[in-house]
Amino acid sequence: MRLRLAGAVLLLAAAYYVYLPLPSGVSEPWKLMLLDALFRSFMQASDVAHALGVCHRIHLLNHVVSWVEEIEARSCPAVHVTDTVLGGVPTRVFQPKGGKQLKRGVIYFHGGGWALCSGRMRSYDHLCRKMAEDLDSVVMSVDYRLAPDAVFPAQYHDALAASRAFLSAEVLERYSIDPERVCVSGDSAGGNLAAAVAQELSSGDALTVNFKLQALIYPVLQALDFYTPSYQQNRDVPILYRPIMARYWLQYLGADTSLEPLLLANNHSSLDQPALSSSIRSKLDWTALLPAERRKHFQPVVRETGSPRVMGEVPQLIDVRAAPLLAEQGVLGRTPKAYVMTCEFDVLRDDGLMYVRRLQDAGVTVTSDHYEDGFHGCMVFAYLPMMSKVGWRSMNNYIHWLDQNL
Repeated sequence: MRLRLAGAVLLLAAAYYVYLPLPSGVSEPWKLMLLDALFRSFMQASDVAHALGVCHRIHLLNHVVSWVEEIEARSCPAVHVTDTVLGGVPTRVFQPKGGKQLKRGVIYFHGGGWALCSGRMRSYDHLCRKMAEDLDSVVMSVDYRLAPDAVFPAQYHDALAASRAFLSAEVLERYSIDPERVCVSGDSAGGNLAAAVAQELSSGDALTVNFKLQALIYPVLQALDFYTPSYQQNRDVPILYRPIMARYWLQYLGADTSLEPLLLANNHSSLDQPALSSSIRSKLDWTALLPAERRKHFQPVVRETGSPRVMGEVPQLIDVRAAPLLAEQGVLGRTPKAYVMTCEFDVLRDDGLMYVRRLQDAGVTVTSDHYEDGFHGCMVFAYLPMMSKVGWRSMNNYIHWLDQNL
């Protein structure tokens, strides 16, 4: 009897920990709750280890990710997989066997807040393997350096160096890639890097080959407004909570994480900030850039006075290499045809939707692929153990778009 009672108590405690009220429209809520409970457990354990001085919280999280998720480069009957170096950056290469003599080419940057994950993870390995097979494309998944050991602009420089090498005549010839059918892509923080690289390489004339497409998966593109409608609507929706995104930004920019409450209050973008011109503010004015169905009933939060020291300590907040949404219209207009995936239940939804509008205003052809039941990170959870339905649907649509346009 006592064992049954103890078991019932433990079961109730587990259910209480796992259960989280979620919006009614989110895909497969119980799967998302279980995934969130797992992530929260790891995050809380890493916070304890950090507080005790055992190790940095990010180091512990990455150790767990590496132990659970990273796999060796293993070829299969359809795809040859190898680990190499691209522009000095570790990269996993997926080459389809057979098919056409000249292949399409995709360079991919993984997500993880510029601090977590790897192209060697099982989820990214599955994604890139499927892309290589379905598209008859050489896919190069780049392992750029990670925070806190490396901070901005290190990740950007790695992405740029790998992209330049990817587009070089030597690499294109070695892997039999068609120079007129190359794409830069990435998800979340990787989408940020892909957008920044597309802007930089489209603005110069040093390269003889440039990207035909940019494909951005729920990208993070700005850190000046943590009160966009999607940040307000999805502040308590997993797996990317509003405070976690602010912390990722500060870690990426090499800033003191104690500034997190100031970012979350929008004190860093108050009206008394001399570094923030009206031109900069207009580039993320969601009252003008978002359609009414996304603005909903939400109101902007703009402080009259704030904390000037934040912009002084973290001027990278307005560096377009870190925040591609802030790029000038002329720069955007030179970037390639674009695909931007967004999810309704994602704090970063409006970053992507505002970028869609800004690209369109600059004359770029854009496909906006929005998932009303999607959540942040859903595409990389298409496979076991989660097997997200919206993840599988979004992945297939993303690959289909590449097939039709690359």
